[in-house]
Amino acid sequence: MSRFWSAVTHGLTPYVPGEQPKIENLVKLNTNEHPYGPSPRVLEAIREATSDTLRLYPDPNADRLKAALAARYGVRPEQVFVGNGSDEVLAHAFQGLLKHELPLWMPDISYSFYPVYCGLYGVESRVVPLTESLQIDPTDYLPDGERRAGAIIFPNPNAPTGSALPLEAIERVVAGNPNAVVLIDEAYVDFGGESAIALVDRYPNLLVCQTFSKSRSLAGLRVGFAIGHADLIAGLERVKNSFNSYPLDRLALAGAEASVEDDAYFLESCRKVIATREALVVRMQALGFEVLPSAANFIFARHPQRDGAELAAALRQRAIIVRHFKAPRIDQFLRITIGTDAQCEMLVSALGEILGA
Repeated sequence: MSRFWSAVTHGLTPYVPGEQPKIENLVKLNTNEHPYGPSPRVLEAIREATSDTLRLYPDPNADRLKAALAARYGVRPEQVFVGNGSDEVLAHAFQGLLKHELPLWMPDISYSFYPVYCGLYGVESRVVPLTESLQIDPTDYLPDGERRAGAIIFPNPNAPTGSALPLEAIERVVAGNPNAVVLIDEAYVDFGGESAIALVDRYPNLLVCQTFSKSRSLAGLRVGFAIGHADLIAGLERVKNSFNSYPLDRLALAGAEASVEDDAYFLESCRKVIATREALVVRMQALGFEVLPSAANFIFARHPQRDGAELAAALRQRAIIVRHFKAPRIDQFLRITIGTDAQCEMLVSALGEILGA
């Protein structure tokens, strides 16, 4: 039936999400889901919201959630935008804030949804190569003669590498591009990065996007948000209200609000993941792996004597799933989600067997 597709649809190359296989006793380390569940207060809030009120539309403005996020991050509610997962927030930003006559600058190795949005919304882009050590160099995102960015986007920490830039490096990019929106995608920032939210009141061109899917253990609830100058947020609201006035349902709103309010649980669960990550890095290095510095809930690693795809396949035979990318420059790396201590022990044991064989 593709004869009914539009020209845009024919030209799209959709994003491919991480596999969700149905394998018994699976050790699933491929989609960066949190190994521990959400706060008990989140579950209770969702149960309380599961009532006759589901026949009513949710709050289209998500005022209570915006107020909770504003209080948590020290900004005003009008500086907060929420959406159906950070992917929807990013989509609205691509359409409403990042599409200009000059190209959008983004890393060549990064979140692979970015080029998909460029294709969907007709955004001209310029990829900026990572350094030889697979790092983002802030200097590469500063105007160079006549070459200037229409807008800039990159994750911090970067994905899939996990490497993070310090706050002063982010500020250098934002301050160096006063006429371009700079969007920092902080999906993994709570696992060891520095949030650029601290800079939004100083720079009207800075937008910071985060998600509840990773550090708040709510990937199944689909909640994301952005924080920035009120003018940027107003632009996102215009796009959102021209697309879907009710992106967050009553259960998602209730669960997200409860998550923000239970800061102690949030911080402790992140601390546990960080501790497991650091221990796993040491074990992987002892097996001969090169592991990039990570401030995320995953590591990016390769073995100098073993093919990445073959390692991923051998792990799969042992019911352990990791992410392997076939893209140039990173086709020997494995992206490994930080699981529980027991899951990481199973991973290391399996890798030891594979390498020994």
